This record gives sequence, structure tokens and C-alpha cells, in this order.
Amino acid sequence: MDDRFNTASGWVLFSGIVALGASIASGMYFHADSNEALPEGEAGYWVKGEETASGDTGPDLGTLLASADVAAGEKVFAKCQACHTINQGGANGIGPNLYGIMGKPIGKHVAGFAYSSALSDHGGDWSWENMDAWLASPKGFASGTKMSFAGLSKPEDRANIMEYLAANGGAPAKPAPAAPEAEEAEEGVSVEGEEPTEAEAAGALGADEPVASANAASDNEGATKVD
Repeated sequence: MDDRFNTASGWVLFSGIVALGASIASGMYFHADSNEALPEGEAGYWVKGEETASGDTGPDLGTLLASADVAAGEKVFAKCQACHTINQGGANGIGPNLYGIMGKPIGKHVAGFAYSSALSDHGGDWSWENMDAWLASPKGFASGTKMSFAGLSKPEDRANIMEYLAANGGAPAKPAPAAPEAEEAEEGVSVEGEEPTEAEAAGALGADEPVASANAASDNEGATKVD
């Protein structure tokens, strides 16, 4: 009887130790002792995530196109040659011949080619903006397209390949580069209509004070005489 009691007591003690260890471990993992509060009405625990910096969108399309390079675009176009030709009168492949595509109606520029309805029903023309969006993500531009290419993530690559497309059959006018932001007024110089700063006001008061000439002398009546 005593042996069974001792055995049972040992197991109970062991279970308590395991439970205590599990409680400590879970508290450390879930930061149970942390003072961080969740938003009202939400349950769970905080998960620390990576901070994402506010992304710089980079140069606008017009600026990129102004410095686009045909030769660089031809190199990028090598990724497209498995499905497309670009020479005038070239045969269609898996995709249509791309000669003169810029400015033409979307999904209609090659007569007789079996475009997907996602393109043929899209509407609009292959403007610089539309082509840029298409090259960035074909499926994002026209959901359901048969185009399997994932897209070009670099804006410079898209600008260069569009320049190459334009060199093969022409293109509409390019969008103008965005105007640079107006430069801020020079620091320390007040603009007409604005209140002067304390330093400017102090300088103005000092400038209004008359300065006695080194050659000034007083007459007998105390009046100032200037040579």
C-alpha cells in the first residue's frame, strides 16, 4: 500500500513540475508578462513583424522614357522571342507578331490572330501607359490572358523594351516627364507678404538706427555738426 502511495505521489509531483515548466515556457514565448496592450475588442498576442519603409515610387514614366535605350530594349526583348517576332511581316508564333504594336487597339493589331477574350474585349489602345502596365504584369492588366509571362519588375527594363517596340513600327507621342517640384524659398529670406522672423526684425531695427560719424562734433549749443 505504501509503495503504491509513494508511486502515485511521485507521479503527481512529476506532473506538477512538468505543468509548471510548460507554464513558464509558454509565458516566455507569448510574452505573458509584457505590458503591451492589444487594440480594444481584439484577442490574441502581438507578433513582431518587419517594418516596411515607405517606398519611393521612383521616376515617372515620362522621365524613364526620356532616357530609354533601344539597344538595351533589344536585349530585354530576348525574353520575348520564344513567343513573338518583331520584324515587319514576321510570322506569328505562340503570340502575335509585334511589329507596329504601339498605339494599335489592344487585342486587335494582328488580323486573324486568336487573341484571348481578356485582351480582345479589354478595349483601348496600346498607349505607353497601357503597355507599361501590361509588361509589369500581364495577368494583372488582363485577368484571364493566355500570356504566361510573369512580367518585368524593373521600370527601366519596361521603358527600354517599349523604346525598342517603338523603333519597330512607330508609336504615339511619349508622355512628358513630370515637372520638377518648385524649389523651396531660400532659408532665412522672407517673402513679400510674410511676417519677418525675429532675426530679420532685429536686423531691420539695427539698420534704422543712425550711426554717428567719426568726424562729428558738437557746437556750443549742443547741436550736432557733421563735416
